[in-house]
Amino acid sequence: MNKFWTKAVREAKPYIPGEQINQPNLLKLNTNENPYPPSPNAIKAISEASGDSLRLYPTPTMDSLRDAIANNFDLKLENVFVGNGSDEVLAFSFMAFFERGSTIKYPGITYSFYPVYANLFNVSVDEVSLENDFTINPEKFFNAPGGIIFPNPNAPTSLYLKLEAIELILQNNPHNIVIVDEAYVDFAEKSAASLINQYDNLLVIQTLSKSRALAGLRVGFALGHPDLIEALIRMKDSFNSYPVDRLALAGAEAAMSDNQYFKEITKRIINTREWTIKEMIELGFDVLPSQANFIFTKHPKHRGEKLYQQLKAANILVRHFNTEPISEYLRITIGTDAEMKRFITHLKTII
Repeated sequence: MNKFWTKAVREAKPYIPGEQINQPNLLKLNTNENPYPPSPNAIKAISEASGDSLRLYPTPTMDSLRDAIANNFDLKLENVFVGNGSDEVLAFSFMAFFERGSTIKYPGITYSFYPVYANLFNVSVDEVSLENDFTINPEKFFNAPGGIIFPNPNAPTSLYLKLEAIELILQNNPHNIVIVDEAYVDFAEKSAASLINQYDNLLVIQTLSKSRALAGLRVGFALGHPDLIEALIRMKDSFNSYPVDRLALAGAEAAMSDNQYFKEITKRIINTREWTIKEMIELGFDVLPSQANFIFTKHPKHRGEKLYQQLKAANILVRHFNTEPISEYLRITIGTDAEMKRFITHLKTII
């Protein structure tokens, strides 16, 4: 162990991302990336921004992008915070709203970055058990001692919590922040952003990595009451006033303004998702009712880890979590129609 490491470094438990393997003919269904290219308008905007202006710092306030995001949700600029990917926005949120030494609640099966941040920022955790069908019982989140965070749809389960249930959580935590991490919500029923003007304790976090096909740009944002947004800006400006570069700002703004393209590719992914679920059920898989751009599934006669290894041997990557109680499940990203047909065809040879 390096003698110059601090205690924080020694005790850190880093997030483990999905495998990134660079090889030809690899079908990558393990990191929930969008199978379609970004909006042509975004590509054009990035190209136009790539010039002499790169010698200048980007805008620290990011007002133009914040306006474009606000317009999509019938909100105001003051309701929007922008950061370098939703993971950075989540980190700022932990620092801004969860007191050190306090106890927060999140689901027992959830996005594995939450325990990383909780450990890093010295926040205690009450992991709330899910129901037997992996659904969230909102009553278990009532009266949280130090705040709440959960994804919707949940990851990796893909299950969506209806807004009525989220409202119950908000109403029963009037003095606590409730953070809803909506990385996959554009493939689901509805965003909790519609509740922001009713609840000053609600913070909604989204990303352009999934539905807007811009994972390579690293742009995320938060929506909430202006007081919450001001807190995030204070945290940002305490670390880095310029977290989003000029190219990312240009591409993100163009992508947020191209709703026709956004709706087209999300609809394609949803349709392919439903076709894939049907095919997998016919192969005997148990598939949770997904409202994300991935599915969570297991087969009663085939071990999850073995299926993962067999698919990997065929140049098909899916995500396997070697932890209980989900060790038999696979998380499978939805690709194009052609990619999912290739996946199903090979799966049939295994099953």
